[in-house]
Amino acid sequence: MFMTSRIRTLGALLVILPTLALAGCANTKFGEKTGLGAALGAAGGGLIGAAANGGAPGIIAGVLLGGLAGGAIGNSLEQEDRRIAQENAQLALERQRAGQTTTWKNPDSGNSGSFTPTRTYQAADGTFCREYQQTVTVGGREENAFGTACRQPDGTWRLRG
Repeated sequence: MFMTSRIRTLGALLVILPTLALAGCANTKFGEKTGLGAALGAAGGGLIGAAANGGAPGIIAGVLLGGLAGGAIGNSLEQEDRRIAQENAQLALERQRAGQTTTWKNPDSGNSGSFTPTRTYQAADGTFCREYQQTVTVGGREENAFGTACRQPDGTWRLRG
């Protein structure tokens, strides 16, 4: 009886964990780190449920809760990249001359980027705007973007694209 329960538990893990691992590797809207965090969290939660002799319900609950927690952690790392990039953009827009580049790097993720204001002008409504070029490197893959940012009444710069 005890051995049959263990075999069912291992069978459940062998079905659930590869599915979550594949989902974590998929290129989805929520990002690679979120998926990877969810997969690793699910695996850890399942193992904790098994170690606690929670049976199949305990393992499944551990997989689900671990997946949610791991996904949240992975997503926060992506949010940290965005926060660092945004701070770099605000600094460049406020202090750099046209053509001067600022760079950033998140030591935790290894992702990096640069931001270069390219032209400054005053819009018809009196708002100061700056055109820019931005580069972001995620997982060794570089993406370039161009856009315009305009100063808001509170002194911050709003990126328009």
